[in-house]
Amino acid sequence: MDGGGALPGPDGRLRCPWGTTAEDYAAYHDTEWGHAVHGDDALFERLCLEAFQSGLSWLTILRKRENFRAAFAGFRIAEVAAFTAQDERRLLADPGIVRNRAKITAALGNARVAAAWRPGELDRLVWSYAPDHTARPAPRTLGEVPASTPESTALSKELKKRGFRFVGPTTAYALMQACGLVNDHLADCWARPGAAAPLSAR
Repeated sequence: MDGGGALPGPDGRLRCPWGTTAEDYAAYHDTEWGHAVHGDDALFERLCLEAFQSGLSWLTILRKRENFRAAFAGFRIAEVAAFTAQDERRLLADPGIVRNRAKITAALGNARVAAAWRPGELDRLVWSYAPDHTARPAPRTLGEVPASTPESTALSKELKKRGFRFVGPTTAYALMQACGLVNDHLADCWARPGAAAPLSAR
C-alpha cells in the first residue's frame, strides 16, 4: 500500500486505495471493513483470520474465508474448543486454508481459552478498548493510518495475559479496524460515513 489518498474505483466512487485493487477488496471495503462487529463467535473469527493474515496479503485470507469457515466449524468457539488432535491433523492437510502449524495451534488454543469465559465476555473485552472516535481526525492518506496504537497495544497485552496467542499490537489494531472499533476509512472515502453501522453477529 502506498501513502496516497482516496482513489476513484470503476464506479467513480472514491475509496481507500487498497479498496480499488481487486473486486474482492472493493466488496469487503464497501460493506464490511470498519463496520461494528459484535458477538463472541464473530469476533473470534476475525481474531483468527487476522492472525492467519500475519505475514500474508489480506486478499489471500479473504479469498479463503469460506474455506476457513468450513474448516473451523463456522468459528463457533465451543465447537473449535472441542477440536481434537485428529482435527488439527485435518487442518494441517487442508489446502483450502493457510496450513501454518503455529497459527492453527494458536486458533485452537484461543478457542479453548474463550470457551471458558462467560457468554459475551470476549465481546465486552474487545470493545472495552475502543478509543474515543473524536480523539483522532479522519486520515487523509494511508500514510496517516497507524499500524498500532496505545489501545491496540493494551488490548494485545490483555489478551496475551488471558492466554491468547498470535495477538500482537498490529494484529489487534487490524482487528479494531476491521470490526469498527476505529474508523480508518480515509476522509474522502465514500464508505467512511456508514462505517459505524453494525453488522449482525453470525
